[in-house]
Amino acid sequence: MTEVETRPDEQTPYERIGGGSAVSAVVDAFYQRVVADPQLAPYFSEVDMAQLKRHQAQLISHLLDGPVSYEGRELGEAHAGLGITDADYGRVVGHLVSVLVEAGVPEDILASLGGTLEAVQPDIVSRTS
Repeated sequence: MTEVETRPDEQTPYERIGGGSAVSAVVDAFYQRVVADPQLAPYFSEVDMAQLKRHQAQLISHLLDGPVSYEGRELGEAHAGLGITDADYGRVVGHLVSVLVEAGVPEDILASLGGTLEAVQPDIVSRTS
């Protein structure tokens, strides 16, 4: 995967990491890892991955103050009934963080996204591990 460029702080986080192409690269690498993870793959067996990647790219772009609006369902609604455990959520977050670190995303942006991932965990997890 190509490293994202970091630029001066007056730009949005979206611009600092390289914009839409960087977000797309991160989303692609992230889902390659997630669907290759035997513990997580069953969650994605009947999912339209193209649509899921599109929504994930929109969501990440939105969180990074990019020019893209998230058009997917609310996170709680989208994950209802999936029986996602704390452990599985942690695995997904681990894959995402690894991809972001490998892409060279700056620490301040990682910290901000980490806070968001922690805040939305109760909307996504429906079972304790």
